[in-house]
Amino acid sequence: QVQLAESGGGLVQTGSSLKLSCTVSGRTFVGAAMGWFRQAPGKEREFVASISGNGKTTYYTNFAKGRFTISRDNAQNRTFLEMNMLKPEDTAVYYCAYRGDNNIASSGRWYDYWGQGTQVTVSS
Repeated sequence: QVQLAESGGGLVQTGSSLKLSCTVSGRTFVGAAMGWFRQAPGKEREFVASISGNGKTTYYTNFAKGRFTISRDNAQNRTFLEMNMLKPEDTAVYYCAYRGDNNIASSGRWYDYWGQGTQVTVSS
């Protein structure tokens, strides 16, 4: 059974940094694209970033460019989302997602498995 476990969320002040982690078990991690999404209260889930299965390609939504960095460690079956210069509007539950394909994707419908999410709260 595939399990994705996020960690690293928390309550921080504006301008702070956080590094989220997602550990995958039960499936082959190498070759599987990973994505990060977020959902704020009262809003739809939105795409944040994706990394290809071989780690060579990344893609970010506009609000993440220049502030967030997605990466992966295939030896540890983990993907990361490093977030800098956090703003109150970044407050959301952040989810990692697993895609059984090397290619990056920005739509949630292309991902096969999801984690439970980790809360990120940025105070002003």
